[in-house]
Amino acid sequence: MTVIVAGGGIAGMAMALTCHQLDIPVVVHESVARLEPLGVGINLQPNAVRELYDLGLQEALEEIGVQAKEWALVGRNGNDVWAEPRGRDAGYRWPQYSIHRGKLQMLLYDEVINRLGPSSVITGSRFLRYDSNKDLVTAYFLNEVGEIKEVQGSVLIGADGLHSAVRSQMHPNEEGPIWGGAVMWRGTSQAKPIRTGASFVLVGKLEQRFVCYPISKPDPDTGLATINWIAELTYDTEEDWGNSDWNTKVHIDKFLNSFEDWSFDWLDIPSLIKGASAVFEYPMVDRNPLENWVDGRCVVIGDAAHPMYPVGSNGASQAIIDARLLGAAFLQHGVQPTSLLAYQNTTIESINQLVLRNRGAGPIGILGLVEERCGGIFENIEDIIPREEIEDYMSKYKAAAGFAIDALNAAPPTIAT
Repeated sequence: MTVIVAGGGIAGMAMALTCHQLDIPVVVHESVARLEPLGVGINLQPNAVRELYDLGLQEALEEIGVQAKEWALVGRNGNDVWAEPRGRDAGYRWPQYSIHRGKLQMLLYDEVINRLGPSSVITGSRFLRYDSNKDLVTAYFLNEVGEIKEVQGSVLIGADGLHSAVRSQMHPNEEGPIWGGAVMWRGTSQAKPIRTGASFVLVGKLEQRFVCYPISKPDPDTGLATINWIAELTYDTEEDWGNSDWNTKVHIDKFLNSFEDWSFDWLDIPSLIKGASAVFEYPMVDRNPLENWVDGRCVVIGDAAHPMYPVGSNGASQAIIDARLLGAAFLQHGVQPTSLLAYQNTTIESINQLVLRNRGAGPIGILGLVEERCGGIFENIEDIIPREEIEDYMSKYKAAAGFAIDALNAAPPTIAT
């Protein structure tokens, strides 16, 4: 019987492509009437890129993404705290891509339609609830004309994001998303790439920081690329910052003055902010880890299972990996509850630890030590923190996030077909 997927984002589309690779019937239900390339920049780590390559998407990714070459943390006075190569430059067998989230989602959607046919994705179909028994699962969806449609299948996969309705039924007493005080403003501007030309750069400290990286290749005539940027400030959690919605558009006056003097000879942050055609505000949230992701014939993946702070650039990556790990379980056990439990039991502990690690600032937590030891102002970082201490900190995070170089390079394919 069919696999039912609730949610047509990155996790849901990766799940559909994986089912198709395994010759498993699948239908995706998406609540919006028309899918559009929404969002801004994200990074795909090599462990997720490997999975997309195994789905035959290498050329398409190269077309829409930028292979990242460097990841750098920079102090408030413009001096490096840490810089390291990324992707193939770091020795991985696969690149890391900086990419527009909406373009990635539309790439996956187009591939689903091309490979599985137009009936494989039902838009304007909002998940309501499910009933699960020994033999099948019944899911109920509300369509665009207000009719409730009953769909039966072997399993239901909740890939419906941070505000997952599938998760809400599994865990009806769970509190809402948790805001830790950080607010992000995100935009894209046209500018010349800095440093390596494909660098992810974070400037500042834990409570006030700015991130930028290119998500398009430079124009051959002007040298300008689309630069994704994020400005972030931390507030008292007693304040009310509204709902966690990526589509809240605001004016730059709301935060620009906090970054007005953040200009260096190699990076002009105020100019980048002022160059954006639109800026979106988002209070950074996650949820407390769950003890289980499975209820009978239902399972949650991606942000529906483990929304996390985006400090390690691994939210979208983990969503893709979830789909592949669940597919591997289907291959081994069949499309049944045993597979859902196998996926959960081999994954949940490490991912829950990653959620908490990211809540504690993830790989950028080293900036907290810099702030403690010198107030964030320094000339040579090794006078503040020995290089070996930073290397150890970073290597532990990569291992926790599943993209330690040697381990990933030596790992067999998740799905061997």
